[in-house]
Amino acid sequence: MQLSENTILITGATSGIGNAFALEFLKNNNTVIICGRREDRLNAIKNEYQGIITKVCDIADAKQREDLCVWAIENYPNLNILINNAGVQYAADLHKPIDLEKLNNEVTTNFVAPVHLASLFTAHLKDKKNGAIINISSGLAFVPIAFMPVYCATKAAIHSFTLSLRFQLKNTDIKVFEIAPPAVDTELGHDRREDKSQSHGGLPINEFIAEAMQAINDDLLEAPIANAKGLRAKGEEMFPVLNH
Repeated sequence: MQLSENTILITGATSGIGNAFALEFLKNNNTVIICGRREDRLNAIKNEYQGIITKVCDIADAKQREDLCVWAIENYPNLNILINNAGVQYAADLHKPIDLEKLNNEVTTNFVAPVHLASLFTAHLKDKKNGAIINISSGLAFVPIAFMPVYCATKAAIHSFTLSLRFQLKNTDIKVFEIAPPAVDTELGHDRREDKSQSHGGLPINEFIAEAMQAINDDLLEAPIANAKGLRAKGEEMFPVLNH
């Protein structure tokens, strides 16, 4: 797939994987639009990196997702790539009643929003050269870590949804990618850590983004990255290893 001269919308791009994709695509001569909930972070990124376009949007809100689609297509009609990246990650102790607010937020952000956004943009992307939808799942889509069961389940759902989306769009020019990261050193899951400045740990973000961009360039439609390859290949055989 062509990695330059695209117009790309990336959700959840104020930090972590989404931000890394934004900066890498910007370096490759693309028009990059990022959205997120935190206006202060969006403004800081916009001020630091000339050319990045920002839009405040809480993708957990259906009306804001619909407004984002209308705004993006009206203002950037050449938009040809959607990257569904935004995600949240919570621990859940299933010995007791689950926190419904966190449950709803996790499921909506990680699964409902990407499904809705993909459906909103499909008609527009069908007419675009180099059109693509890139869904960010996880190695944990294939082998869950039991202490964050909802997060893992939403990523398994994204994997399943991506297979169906790719099948339904097979007679169009839209390429449907799934990038499945391993643990990457970002702030994901910081809500459950006492030290909010502590990162996730795992693969350095620059190593992740290099392999992910190569996969997209090579049209590798399902791309587990680094250690996620083993989780994809071995499946539930790896469950005791991850949950020892």
